[in-house]
Amino acid sequence: MKTFSPLILIFIFSAFAVDAQLLSQQKIFTRADTLRGSITKERVWWDVLHYDLHVQFHDSDSTLQGFNKIHYKVLKTYQVMQIDLMRPLGIDSIIQDRLKINFRRDGNTYYVQLNSVQQENALRDIAIYYHGKPQIAARPPWDGGVIWAQDKKGRPWISVACQGLGASVWYPCKDHQYDEPDSAAIHITVPNPLVAVANGRLRSKTAGPLGDVTFYWAVVNPINNYNLIPYIGYYVNFSEVYHGEKGNLDVNYWVLDYNLGQAHTHLAPDVHRMLKDFEYWFGPYPFYEDGYKIVDAPHLGMEHQSDIAYGNGYQNGYLNHDLSGSGWGLKWDFIVVHESAHEWFGNNITTRELADMWVHEGFANYSETLFTTSEYGKEAGNDYVVGTRKRIRNDIPIIGRYGVNEEGSTDMYDKGGNMLHMIRQIINDDEKFRQILRGLNKDFYHKTVTTAEIENDISTRSGISFSHVFDQYLRTIKIPVLGYYVKEQQGIPYLYFRWTNCVPGFDMPVKIVVSPGEAMWLRPVEKVKRVRLKIATLPEKIVDRNFYVEEKKESN
Repeated sequence: MKTFSPLILIFIFSAFAVDAQLLSQQKIFTRADTLRGSITKERVWWDVLHYDLHVQFHDSDSTLQGFNKIHYKVLKTYQVMQIDLMRPLGIDSIIQDRLKINFRRDGNTYYVQLNSVQQENALRDIAIYYHGKPQIAARPPWDGGVIWAQDKKGRPWISVACQGLGASVWYPCKDHQYDEPDSAAIHITVPNPLVAVANGRLRSKTAGPLGDVTFYWAVVNPINNYNLIPYIGYYVNFSEVYHGEKGNLDVNYWVLDYNLGQAHTHLAPDVHRMLKDFEYWFGPYPFYEDGYKIVDAPHLGMEHQSDIAYGNGYQNGYLNHDLSGSGWGLKWDFIVVHESAHEWFGNNITTRELADMWVHEGFANYSETLFTTSEYGKEAGNDYVVGTRKRIRNDIPIIGRYGVNEEGSTDMYDKGGNMLHMIRQIINDDEKFRQILRGLNKDFYHKTVTTAEIENDISTRSGISFSHVFDQYLRTIKIPVLGYYVKEQQGIPYLYFRWTNCVPGFDMPVKIVVSPGEAMWLRPVEKVKRVRLKIATLPEKIVDRNFYVEEKKESN
């Protein structure tokens, strides 16, 4: 999640909304963008199986050093490997079969000339030693990098935020979302008495000869590069067991020592509610083997797999602000709900390309509505999602450009959530909609996906083609307009209606209110259609509020 703070949102809306699309269209992509965002011939021939990362953080000079041993399977005979590591970090040496390997740098990419041709189906490994002063996060989590912070007592507090930017900002890897390691280990060495927390489960804690200590954490499930994250600070821990759909789930809270009381009284209740509601809507928590943990972070929050970053100040809402303006958003902690939803949409189901990030953020945004619905009722959920529309910019399409590591519009959050809300209205069967969400998490369990796969799955499971809906809301900035007028013929009132400002073939059904307590469904197309009415006078606004469309009275 990299949503915006309320003040920044106001500034963006007032100053830049008009110019944003033009600026985006003028963006020129570099060779570095292509190397970062495309599946090159130096990437496609090998499949990452396991990262074994060893890293030591030096707070005194903001440097780190270590190595990553990458285990991989050869998919196609080849000899040149692409490894990513961002400047100013640098590779010292690369070892395979106890022999050094030649490599050359091209910006943030290294081309590794392996000593022998890698044979198809072979299982190999390579160790990459590196060090340096990594890029510092200027405004995490939005501008990523390593975070060298201090807690309230002035003690070191270190972490990383790198979604979008890429994990190669702090360790060498195959930095593309399409290829996740099937498992990973992180060995973090810090001065005693600092504590290092990372993904999965703590396997060991080993004292070193120089007053340092190494924490060994391991993940047994597939994990995306940007989700593999360390936290270093004066942490304490308490744990619980959640009795979920797949049995006992270990739930851990790793918080700074002075936050222990608030973690018990504030975090734990919302974590319990979240797990209950999301397992109901989305299916079992996807990483029972690695457990669930939430960790105090020196930034607002991120969805690091089994390792959720929390920085919302132990308050409800989004920094005590209701993003929907409905009031319902102040009844729960935004970061607990939104970031944990990414365990299903983002971590379990991961997009192959950054351009398709709406699959992560649109569903996570809509999880806020579903959580509100489960806790406070359907109309409360409707209030919430309708309230989020005021943040939609319609500046550029939600889907970005492929092959260059580009996200689309930040509308992937609120506009994506409102699109899903309309799909739910059209299906008009909450149990069926729930089974679609659970089906997505089952069909694409621990997989990387494309937008097309998600679209097709929803249409197939619902029995309704939503292809034009997806095209309209994901690939254009146009909001469809329901044009209509009422005309009497031989004393009988008829409603004439059509869609305008829409993609060709747009035929989304829409619900209208014809009188208090009475509604009807229309199935407009671009050509004018008509339907008989019981009364000739309609309300000032006729479109049901749960549809994110515009309406316009036309002359007859």
